[in-house]
Amino acid sequence: MGYGRAAIPVLAGGVLLTALLWWAGASASALHLQGATDVLGGRVVADLQQWLSPWSYDPPDSVRFGTGVLGDIADPASADPERYLSLYETGMQIRFAAVFVFFVAGALVLVRRLPPVNRRTPAALLAVWAWGMVAGMLAATVSAPWIVASYGHGSYRLLPQLASMTSSGQQINVVASFVAAVVTVLVARITAKGAGPLPLGAVPVGAARLAATAGTAVVALSLVVLSYESVAASIQTASLSGGLLSEPGDLLRAWLLLGGWNAPTAGSPGLWFLYRLADVLLLALVWWALRLLPVLLTRATVPATAVCGVCATVVGLLASQLFQFAVIGADSSLRWGGQYLTGALGGHVPAALTWGLLAGLTAAVALRLAGGSAEGAEPVLSVPPVAPTPAGLPHRPAG
Repeated sequence: MGYGRAAIPVLAGGVLLTALLWWAGASASALHLQGATDVLGGRVVADLQQWLSPWSYDPPDSVRFGTGVLGDIADPASADPERYLSLYETGMQIRFAAVFVFFVAGALVLVRRLPPVNRRTPAALLAVWAWGMVAGMLAATVSAPWIVASYGHGSYRLLPQLASMTSSGQQINVVASFVAAVVTVLVARITAKGAGPLPLGAVPVGAARLAATAGTAVVALSLVVLSYESVAASIQTASLSGGLLSEPGDLLRAWLLLGGWNAPTAGSPGLWFLYRLADVLLLALVWWALRLLPVLLTRATVPATAVCGVCATVVGLLASQLFQFAVIGADSSLRWGGQYLTGALGGHVPAALTWGLLAGLTAAVALRLAGGSAEGAEPVLSVPPVAPTPAGLPHRPAG
């Protein structure tokens, strides 16, 4: 599928995603009304405010009134709060522009190499949905320095603030990205008509399994090894000497850890086992996606495999979170369990980007190395070629 045909649905999805996030942020001010609290309840309103505020142009009180911050030397910020308001607005403008740019850049690769035709539609929908969440996270990351500086104390715990803003606002982005992905895929199915044959490929079983196993092992390194409580604590307390980089622990944790492991003796054994089932589900989905990836892609290039590796990890992460919400959140003995798990929806996307990218690259290298020695093996999936037939007779697969 050419860039021209792929650009139309991608631009439509990017505009829709940006508009939905802007609308969600603009709706945050309505939650301050007394009627919203009476209808929804204080707990729900507080959660919604936390989810929508990262996409709201309405600045917090500390920025609006300049309370507790300093401008120039011996110059209280309250004397000139417009400078901080302008800085905050600049950060939000960068955030919305970045979410559009990042979505278009990644979705263009996905729609071109994973067009929603010939049984690829579910995979394309999930991939574009996952990339929308990645685009929102990257937009929050690149705009975070301006937002932090607008608070007037950017040098105080800079890296933990960056880590917090990188992971914020993902709950509403999960919903907005799904809507944008549906529209993108529907438009892509229309533009794909007349683009020529886009059949599924044929990949040796051994090569596909080896590539999937190698890529999944990379994701398991974060999920099992680095996320174990003793190792995670070491990462969390990591520090560098002096300056603004004295507290990198929170930032490293956000970009390296996909979950949290503890010993089987901690808490109920049954609950611990359910959490481990969620981790197994994540790894199983990543392995299955990487196994089918060379078949689904029109051409298994390194950039396409890397981007799809990220999407596979994000989809697996989201599936594990939904599993926890459906199974563990149903336990009535856990107070606020549902709200807690819903608040965690869309979390760990920075780590999924890091390890999904490495997993995709590892799978691409393993596939290239194993492809030559596996020639003649049974294909994982393939579409039989169509043999020419006389006019007026139906086509039948060859062989």
